[in-house]
Amino acid sequence: MLVLSRAPSRAPRPQRRRAVSVGSLLRVVLEHGPLPRSTMARLTGLSPASVTGHTAELLALGLLTELPEATATNGMGRPFIPVDLDTSVGLVGGIHYAIPHATVAVLDIRGRVLAERRVPHGDAGPERITERSAETLAQLLAERPHGDRLLGIGIATGGWVDRDHGTIVEHPMLGWRQVPAGAVFARRFGVPALVDSHSRALVRAEQLFGHPRSRESVLAVFIGNVVDAAFALGEQVHHGPRFQAGSIAHMPVAGSTEPCACGRTGCLEATVSERRLVERAHRAGLIAEPSIFELVDVAAAGDPAARALFHRRAEVVGRAIAPIADMLNPDLILLVEPGLARLPDALAALRAEVARHSATVTDPGRTVLMSSFMHAPLAMAGGAVMLDALYTDPFTVPALEKAP
Repeated sequence: MLVLSRAPSRAPRPQRRRAVSVGSLLRVVLEHGPLPRSTMARLTGLSPASVTGHTAELLALGLLTELPEATATNGMGRPFIPVDLDTSVGLVGGIHYAIPHATVAVLDIRGRVLAERRVPHGDAGPERITERSAETLAQLLAERPHGDRLLGIGIATGGWVDRDHGTIVEHPMLGWRQVPAGAVFARRFGVPALVDSHSRALVRAEQLFGHPRSRESVLAVFIGNVVDAAFALGEQVHHGPRFQAGSIAHMPVAGSTEPCACGRTGCLEATVSERRLVERAHRAGLIAEPSIFELVDVAAAGDPAARALFHRRAEVVGRAIAPIADMLNPDLILLVEPGLARLPDALAALRAEVARHSATVTDPGRTVLMSSFMHAPLAMAGGAVMLDALYTDPFTVPALEKAP
């Protein structure tokens, strides 16, 4: 059995064309289903014969299901048999490695998080951390009431991630280097296990399950302990020749004197990261424990000092985003930051700074939005790595070939 721990390699041209056609058909049903085959042909531009053939393949894989015969709402025309996604086909696992903990989740093929658990790292190293998150995933699967099949696993994190080889090349804050996370999970579960940057994964999650305008062009900015970004033009996420695209951590921040691990001062990540924000709040006595979640709760409850911390950070982030927005001119700028999701005044401050310092963002209320997945961004990031592969080329998921 072929088990992938790296991104699928380029198939011969006829197979690539087939994968593109089948993937586009599956994504159309995801967005618009249930659909008759005639509408699928119109929306994809594929011939009726191709739609019939590819739909049969997707039915055989268990990704689509036929619904009862229907007629047009106006009662005209011949009856048809619509098809829709079959979420009973199986689940995907989603793993995200943050600085203090791993997030382990299971999702259905519509990108809905069905179960999620946090696993603190403690003092463990990468081998033990990946082992514990694999154990937690196995527990979540065992708790599913119907014994759902695992189709594949997505693994996301910050830092430098080599998608092709399923490796976390370097994560300075975790102290990880050359961690073969994909291979660890592929061996344990016998399914594809793919690895990518959390920002790139959240871009694809948005394009598949979130805001439709993200399919034109989108810039995503992740503000956590790690600060990074991702950009996609159409449905192609830019990775860069060594998978380092989106590295904005060391952009200089005017006026900042915060020391950075790189040896310089005033880097963006050192200035606005969750760790720095929480340190300031803890020193000021705003929170009992150094927790971003507690700080967000305190700010959302109205504490003026806590709100001021998020407001100042939002202004710095807005100024940093402005030149990137001018260079890329995306249709949409998506933010992944827990405070902004609950503090409308901080989000307004960020938008105001983007507009003030950008020549291209003239309507920040329309252009600068929160990610659609702030209810579970880390779980979604992990799961989206695998779901992206599924919706790009369903034939890369060997478990589907065994669909009953």
